[in-house]
Amino acid sequence: MGTTNSTLAHSPDIAALAEQVRAGNRVALARAITLIESRKADHRPRARQLLTLLNSAAGRSQRVGITGVPGVGKSTLIDALGSYLTGQGHRVAVLAVDPSSSRSGGAILGDKTRMALLAADPNAFIRPSPSSGTLGGVARTTRETILLCEAAGFDVVLVETVGVGQSEVTVAGMVDFFLVLMLAGGGDELQGIKKGVMELADMIAITKADSGNEGAARSAAGDYKAALRILTPPSAAWQPPVITISSREGHGLGELWANVARHRAALTASGEFEAKRREQDVSWMRAMIEERLRQSFLSNGAAAAKIAELERKVRAGVTPPSVAADEAASLIAGLQ
Repeated sequence: MGTTNSTLAHSPDIAALAEQVRAGNRVALARAITLIESRKADHRPRARQLLTLLNSAAGRSQRVGITGVPGVGKSTLIDALGSYLTGQGHRVAVLAVDPSSSRSGGAILGDKTRMALLAADPNAFIRPSPSSGTLGGVARTTRETILLCEAAGFDVVLVETVGVGQSEVTVAGMVDFFLVLMLAGGGDELQGIKKGVMELADMIAITKADSGNEGAARSAAGDYKAALRILTPPSAAWQPPVITISSREGHGLGELWANVARHRAALTASGEFEAKRREQDVSWMRAMIEERLRQSFLSNGAAAAKIAELERKVRAGVTPPSVAADEAASLIAGLQ
């Protein structure tokens, strides 16, 4: 058995792929991501080999999550910010978590048209991934994709969420800095804003503060600053700022990135930055264990048949859902 594991760990094609990724080969990086995204059982050992070989080269980027409601301008901001950063000498990877088709599960791969500047930038890499309904709407392998991009030399990784549901919480748990985008509207600026998302924010940016709309943006920023004062910030070492930004006109990009840098310096000085990364790794492991256990359980023939029977009883109103769930859970001990 030891020989098999050793052979797998040194598979020549996987070792060669890892070297190409380390060298910054974009085609190799795309192939590597495709491998870890694969759901084929025979691809998983190879994906594990690749991640193991590249693990020591990962972890060196600034990871930034970006969220906001549809229409707030996430893609426009990422295109402008990414181009600003490559102009400053950074290499930027963008992981855009796309909503999946309810029928096919495929991604809506429109990111390269929505981010025209970055799509043509040799120092940028855009990777759309289908959310596939797993781990809170975030692509099953987004975390591994971050590691691969870091191993390929990208020192900034921007993760765009779908902006709905649990995806914000999941992305906040895999990045160093969580940016929440808000719009300046004509009514109550705070109406409908989820407290949970506000509490996750390391910074709030009021978007579309273009010429003629600066006053409304500044007014909205004041409202959000007041709201943040009554919320507990994510870190005792950092008070989330509120800024205004115009992606179209390029205003505020430097201030945005300066705040990201100050946040990292503050958390590094307090010891929180490294502790946060390590805790995220453990949480990631636990999430993947739960996912693997779920897949293993549901793929068992006896369990699948029993669950189908329980579903029929719940649908017919014969068995309460909680009782059915307990019966299904009791099957785990019998399958061991």
